[in-house]
Amino acid sequence: MDLGIRDKTAIVCGASRGLGYAAAGELAAEGAKVVICARGAGPLEEAARRIAGETGSPALPVAADVSRAGDVSRVVEAALEAFGGIDILVNNAGGPPPGLFETHDDRAWLAAFELNLLSAVRFSRAVIGPMRRSGGGRIVNITSVAVKQPVDNLVLSNAVRAGVVGMAKTLSNELAPHGILVNNVCPGFILTDRLVSLIRGRAEKQAVSYQEALDSFTSQVPLGRTGEPAELAALVAFLCSQRASYITGATILVDGGLCRALM
Repeated sequence: MDLGIRDKTAIVCGASRGLGYAAAGELAAEGAKVVICARGAGPLEEAARRIAGETGSPALPVAADVSRAGDVSRVVEAALEAFGGIDILVNNAGGPPPGLFETHDDRAWLAAFELNLLSAVRFSRAVIGPMRRSGGGRIVNITSVAVKQPVDNLVLSNAVRAGVVGMAKTLSNELAPHGILVNNVCPGFILTDRLVSLIRGRAEKQAVSYQEALDSFTSQVPLGRTGEPAELAALVAFLCSQRASYITGATILVDGGLCRALM
């Protein structure tokens, strides 16, 4: 299937590893030019080399902290300077720390807000102009199953990521006349470093083995396993494609059936 994104320019955030790396690799495999950002310059540059080597598509690394307004501007400017436009934005950032409500002070809440919501706001705001000038574009936010079904011990993620969905739904209506489509994808238990950390934390808290803690996660999933980053990346690429030209304002789960909600 030709997704129609060859030679498009994509910015993918949090792309040195995990879901962001998988999404960038999938877009590059479809022929897109990718600009990837993350905080660690070394791992990011290595990720760019792997993506370019495996796909043959250009991959530009720009070290940046997505929670900082100046870094957001720098990533967008680098994309425009290198490739002349921006067609795709994939908003993605690591999750805030776990913990019960009473364990988080104002600083933790503000940090979560800046990392997971304000970063998506800033990047989206920065790319709207270039997308409008080129006649359209795609914005995809990687959020979490928590926006549909809150996850225990993750109150910061549960609250702040829901704000991303509210913002995106409003933005999808405002930008539809300009051919800019805005959607959210919601990973469940995808086997990334983040999930491994959560599993280890549960194992330590419950004094069980890693495998036993992993089993407690997968026992909640009808498919009986964790997901792979590539499985989420495939959906991201599709939503960025010409094939998905009538999908906007949607929030789509990639969770093996974990979420029990009807909608």
